[in-house]
Amino acid sequence: MNIFKVLPVAPEQASERAFGYDLIFWTITILAVVFTILVFALVLALAVRYRRGSSADRRYPVYHSNGIEAVLTLVPLVLGLGIFAWSSADFVKFRQRPKESMEIFVIGKQWMWHLQHMNGIRENNELHIPVDTPITMTMISQDVIHAMYIPAFRVQYHVVPGRYTEMSFTATKPGRYKMLCAMHCGTQHSEMVGFVYVMSKSDYARWIEGGGNRYEPRAATMVAAGEQVWNRKACGNCHAGMDTVRGPTLNGIFNAQRRLTDGSTAKAAPDYLRESILLPWLRLTKGYETTMPAYKGQLTEEEVLQLIEYIKSNSNTSTSGSPQPYSAPGARTLPTPTHPENATNRANRYGSAGVTQSEEGAMNAR
Repeated sequence: MNIFKVLPVAPEQASERAFGYDLIFWTITILAVVFTILVFALVLALAVRYRRGSSADRRYPVYHSNGIEAVLTLVPLVLGLGIFAWSSADFVKFRQRPKESMEIFVIGKQWMWHLQHMNGIRENNELHIPVDTPITMTMISQDVIHAMYIPAFRVQYHVVPGRYTEMSFTATKPGRYKMLCAMHCGTQHSEMVGFVYVMSKSDYARWIEGGGNRYEPRAATMVAAGEQVWNRKACGNCHAGMDTVRGPTLNGIFNAQRRLTDGSTAKAAPDYLRESILLPWLRLTKGYETTMPAYKGQLTEEEVLQLIEYIKSNSNTSTSGSPQPYSAPGARTLPTPTHPENATNRANRYGSAGVTQSEEGAMNAR
């Protein structure tokens, strides 16, 4: 029986190591509670029995007992060594790389996860894997120390700069599970949230066949194709319906004047948008740093054109309209996108504490 269905005090068990991990955890917890109650009860009983003025016989005090000393020494020793041996065996077992496993490459950066499959499919803040298949993550950090943490799988390991680390697991239950950073890595640490999608093997095969997108039908227009690129690259994780600390909104950006970090301005024409997608650090928008990944080499020219058309379709100004001034993050509130938002982007937006708080603050200010 899964105790967490009766007492929902922890995430559900969704990997092969979750039950053993929880068994050790609850064993240690129960032992700690039992010994705490035992010590408290003995202290209370002795304090009452031998309080000042009691009728307890104090004529023959006992200063030493080999039996009591042996019990108080051997019982904790045996229990401690037993827990140590048990947990060490469990640790060694799950630190060994499976002989045959699917390898996923992970790059942690402030403040998102980049994941790449061996077949070339790339994901941002999402990971799709088949059920009952050993997975090995080979991880490295691009900047500071992070920690890959998937609570439902009971796995967590540091992701450090300059060195590869590994973490292996086998997901046993289809579903969507949170993927977090367990090491404080900067001001937006709480927003480093993603999701692991555990799929049946048939669904995963179809997902692979579709190029890594479980939603994408054949695009009928350039705008529809651009929306597919937007969703596939998870652009909505940072560019939501309003300016946030993660990135400015792209609603109304087309042909608008953008204020840059060097004090100059630039018109958000197609050339500017293309450059900002492929090499975003060349002309940074005022108020933001080099947190956006460069998509040069990751997008074809056709995909860039489609993405620009999609951004243009969400704009409040046309190519013949007058440019609109850009305001710094937090200075204005923009409406949420009018285009349909798929489940993945919606989950990522509301899975991020910082973005959620920003949106709630904007709603309250209206």
